[in-house]
Order: sequence, then C-alpha cells, then structure tokens
Amino acid sequence: MFFDGLLKQRCLLCLASHSTPLGLCQPCLDDMPWLLDPVCQQCALPCKDRYCGSCLSNPPYFDASYSVFSYSFPVNAMLQSYKYGNKLHLARLFGQLLQHKVAQNQVDWVLPMPMHPQRLKERGFNQALEIAKIVTQAHPEKLDYQTVKRPKHNPPQASLAWQARLKNIKGVFKLDAPQIFKDKRVAIVDDVMTTGASLNELAKTLKQAGASHVECWIVARTLSKF
Repeated sequence: MFFDGLLKQRCLLCLASHSTPLGLCQPCLDDMPWLLDPVCQQCALPCKDRYCGSCLSNPPYFDASYSVFSYSFPVNAMLQSYKYGNKLHLARLFGQLLQHKVAQNQVDWVLPMPMHPQRLKERGFNQALEIAKIVTQAHPEKLDYQTVKRPKHNPPQASLAWQARLKNIKGVFKLDAPQIFKDKRVAIVDDVMTTGASLNELAKTLKQAGASHVECWIVARTLSKF
C-alpha cells in the first residue's frame, strides 16, 4: 500500500491524489476551456456558419484549423509554464489531447512551427516540436522538423500588435526542399493561435511550394484575432 501511494500520479492542477492517464483528475479535465463547435472551419473562431466573415472576406492561406482549447485559464497559464518555465512534461498532455482532435491519416506531412536558431538556443527547446512528437507517435514518418527554416531573427510575435505582426512575419520562412510538398496535404503544429499571422505566412510558403492543402493543429485558440 505504501508503494502504491508513492506511484500514484497527482493531478497537475489541483494535486488530487487520483488523476487520469493524461495527468489531470476528471473534474479538472471537465472544467478545461474546451473549444467546442460551432467554430469557423478555416480559422477555428466561434462561428455559427461554416466560415466566419473574416475568412470569407479575406481568406487565409491555410484551409482548416483544429484547436483543443480556447486560450483562457488554466490553459493559458499552463502553456506559459510550459514555454517559459521549462515544464516540458506538459507536452505529453497537450500532444495527446491534440492527437485525439485531428485526423493524421488525412495529411502527408506534419510540421512543427520552426524557431530561429538563436531563440531555440535561448529557450532550449521548440515547444511546437515537442508537442508534434507526441501527436505523431503512431505516424513518426510524417513528422518533418528539418525542411522548414526560420532564418530571420525577428522580434517575438507575442510582443507585437496585430498590424505589426503581419509585417514582422512576412517572408521569414524558407524551405530546404520545397519539392517534397508538391501536391501534398500538410499540417502545421503550434501551441497558440492568436492572429494566425505566423501560421498564415508558413501556409503561404507551403502553398507556393505546391502544397495542395494546409491545416493548423493548435493546442489553444484566442477567441479574437485582435
């Protein structure tokens, strides 16, 4: 009994003695800010119709978006801890939940949002890559984290206003072997989608390389583009 107690995993949020295999107890899982339908099929913002007005009037380059949560408490705090507090164990939780949200058999390639080498060195890991590794556990051959590069060391998107984000991200992605994306269906994995500027710029780069379909696989979506 003593050793059983030591081995039981406590809930990551409330520290309850019994948690699900995901690391959260069932009450905490039930209270998470799940992003439920109806949402815009293209950008995942809440929307009663198939597409929101913004995507109809100014369509992004990506074709679909899938998000597990809305970016609100406690998910926002968990993602901040994951990225800036070195809570790498949270990648397993986010990756497994995202894994259940998406259809991996519908895509040919899965790409984590790349980081500039300097920012990667500062943080020590790419948060999108660690999540993507979990998502693609059943299909590791689809994960590509080397072809897409981010050679421009621009200011972080999160530090900028909406219009500045559009300018900041323009032309930052390069493909080492663009031909591998010709006529392929591609998914981009990222932790948070706010304005969608980074995802849209990478989707544009992939479409220019001949990708037939690009979708975004996201842990959390802010409920406004602004």
